Amino acid sequence: MDEAALRTDMIEGLEHQLGEPLGASVLSALQTVPREAFVDDAPYANDASEEAGTRALAPATVARMLTALDAEEGDDVLVVGAGIGYTSAALAEIVGSRHVHAIDIDRRAVHLARSNLADAGYGAVLVDRRDGAGGLPEYAPYDRILVETAVVTPPRALRDQLDEEGRIVYPRGAGDQTIVAIEPADGVEPTDRVDRVENDEPAPDGFRTVEEAGPARLRPMLVDGEQAGVERNRTRREDAEFAEQGYFARTGWEQEWIDWDERI
Repeated sequence: MDEAALRTDMIEGLEHQLGEPLGASVLSALQTVPREAFVDDAPYANDASEEAGTRALAPATVARMLTALDAEEGDDVLVVGAGIGYTSAALAEIVGSRHVHAIDIDRRAVHLARSNLADAGYGAVLVDRRDGAGGLPEYAPYDRILVETAVVTPPRALRDQLDEEGRIVYPRGAGDQTIVAIEPADGVEPTDRVDRVENDEPAPDGFRTVEEAGPARLRPMLVDGEQAGVERNRTRREDAEFAEQGYFARTGWEQEWIDWDERI
């Protein structure tokens, strides 16, 4: 069976699992993007997997998020949590590759996503190494922001980088999560609790929940120092950094007077 037929079977299984047909743009994107370019082992299986230490979302989760995002051609989209790059590729099919910007705090994930996207023909998608909590202000505002990590509330920087008529989709919650879509709510006072979803978490101040797209179980958003391959013990981490600097490593207070910028 060829890959296109496998993708068709995957989509039919997704529609059965979700209990409804996929929208035209999401259906076309999932049918077009070669998932085998992003997932090596059983690319069309219905569950999540690990690729080079990076989690590949289950196809049903991707479909739910893309449907809730409701992006259109020409929309500028920020993906927080580039992962393996598959979701960004699907979005590139919907809005155009040059309208997709993806960031990840894990440098290895950034390299993996870039490589996968280039191999699959989506090299124009921008992938950068950034802390997701800070977003990517250089290209703001965004019509759509997709957060592929679990948060209780999207960080303020992301909300500030959203267009006034934009939409943010994210898995809301810490343990049990619900994929939700939120939009700015005109006339809402900062103290108002706009609405609630099943896990009883409110929308952020000044926003309202416009859609729920089903349950999810994604990893929480990381901060610097929590990504894979980073030494958590500060003493050992700094010792290793100083060792790499060699001759120019500071050794104590007596070195504070040296102008290191000029020295290096």
